[in-house]
Amino acid sequence: MPGRRMTLRQRVEARIAKRRDDAFLTREFLDLGGERQVLRALRELTEDGKLIRLGYGVYGRAEISSLTRLPMLAGDGFGPVARQVLDKLGVPWEPTTAERDYNAGRSTQVPMTPQVRLRGSRFSRKLRYKTMELTVER
Repeated sequence: MPGRRMTLRQRVEARIAKRRDDAFLTREFLDLGGERQVLRALRELTEDGKLIRLGYGVYGRAEISSLTRLPMLAGDGFGPVARQVLDKLGVPWEPTTAERDYNAGRSTQVPMTPQVRLRGSRFSRKLRYKTMELTVER
């Protein structure tokens, strides 16, 4: 309808739809409204299966699974989305030793748990999705 203003939730949803990334921080939407209203909109989108909460102020894009018909994390899975979060938070990271060995062909052991090695930085948040948690190699 012409003349109708979009609600805050609709503006948040539109911004998520425009973006290519699969990870979102609460602070990316604070220009749209007050913090409590933004948090409410994000919570509603999470309840509707459009977002998945991964940690404090961190959300991942959700898509509906064709098998279970339940929301699941979009993109390439939890590991790459968690690394996107670290990039957005400005936390310098690098692949773990096990991952580098596997990628270089020095090991046949496929790294299964999402891990990163931090480069001289402190990071104390917990990032989780279902049974997975990002672990930090120090």
